[in-house]
Amino acid sequence: MEPIQSALNSWLKNNENFQTSMNDMRDKILQSERIQALLAEHPELTREQIDKQLIKLYEYDYQSLNCKKCPSLEGCINVIPGYVPEAHVQNGRIKLMYHECQRKQKAIQMEKQRSFVQSLHMPKEVHEASFSQIKLDVTGRSEALKRIQQFFKDSQDQLPQKGLFLHGSFGVGKTYMLGALAQELATIQVDTMFIYMPEFVREMKASISDSTINEKIDRFKRASVLVFDDIGAEFSSAWFRDEVLGAILQFRMMERLPVFFTSNYDLNELELMFSKVGKSDLEEVKAARIMERIRQVSEPVEVTGDNHRDL
Repeated sequence: MEPIQSALNSWLKNNENFQTSMNDMRDKILQSERIQALLAEHPELTREQIDKQLIKLYEYDYQSLNCKKCPSLEGCINVIPGYVPEAHVQNGRIKLMYHECQRKQKAIQMEKQRSFVQSLHMPKEVHEASFSQIKLDVTGRSEALKRIQQFFKDSQDQLPQKGLFLHGSFGVGKTYMLGALAQELATIQVDTMFIYMPEFVREMKASISDSTINEKIDRFKRASVLVFDDIGAEFSSAWFRDEVLGAILQFRMMERLPVFFTSNYDLNELELMFSKVGKSDLEEVKAARIMERIRQVSEPVEVTGDNHRDL
């Protein structure tokens, strides 16, 4: 009998502590300015209804409504990270509806913008480029940046039919400027495909074996804005020049879709390189055909200046 009595006394003691804790919690919750404001808006709520929904009121009270209690989006203290509660009262019942906080909204917007910039083997800095970070020389980059910014401005009404062929020495900022353009175009939901040419050649050759080459070529054909980075640096072949690059440029020329290029070679030097690919006597003609397509989808602009990769 003694063990039962001891158990009963223990339960009564714990139950008393529980009730005391509930009363303390109730007082603390009801003293909250946020809860007082909610109850002031809904005087129809009875004491019984309030007591039955203390847990719901606590859930509403302890969470951050304006991100001030959270160090970051990753460190959000709310029940659903990145979402803030909004209290509604209907027929005596308190309901919490959740919507994105400011940080979550910004993260969603940034993710949406990033989805408009796709790349094939491009460095991270391309995805973080911005016009504000571009250092201008007196002559070296100003013309190229001016033309690039004008392209963006025109794109807000209608996508221009021609891109730019940026040529110049290593490290003068050609790729970075086009990365900045891609980020700006993303803000108006214009997609850009960035392609690093040396890796592109290797990927196309590898795609022959898994039968995905046509699918990939079609994807590059149809991007709103296409960027071929470092054209001329790849070890090309007659097959790649004519069947891959030629097919993409032909489609975009016919559909009047812009293409941007960066290269360490000007147009004449690049044509000479293309003419040395293959063993046919027609290589010069085929090279000229490729260059004509490049001229149809882009306009040449020289970029000069210091090599910022060495700084």
